[in-house]
Amino acid sequence: MSVVQVQAQLPTEELLKAVGQMSQSDLDQFVFEVIALRAKRHAPSLPHVESELLLKINEGVRPDVETRYNELIEKRKAETLTPDEYAELLRLTRQVEQAQARRVEYLAELARLRGTTLTALMDDLGIRPPADA
Repeated sequence: MSVVQVQAQLPTEELLKAVGQMSQSDLDQFVFEVIALRAKRHAPSLPHVESELLLKINEGVRPDVETRYNELIEKRKAETLTPDEYAELLRLTRQVEQAQARRVEYLAELARLRGTTLTALMDDLGIRPPADA
């Protein structure tokens, strides 16, 4: 970003003059940062504990694990699983179920913090239980 000379006590008009001296790319970056600053000031901030819980709720399993798990589920439905693949499916099923159980624990804790029910919280967050649940 370019450097612009400005006075320490800067009226808005002077600030705009200084911004007007920027190159187009610097101006675009500056506008982006100003908009982000404005959004941060206007957005309701969540307590740190809630933010941490939301991050954990959204973790899920690694994409490669989920992909392989789904592949093995399809092979099981087609009845083409080998014994080794069946053992792998059992192992991955445990991983997925453990991740889902942790997610429910985090959801329940967040519901408790917000003084609501688990069902109401899931509705608020747009979380639906799996179709096979």
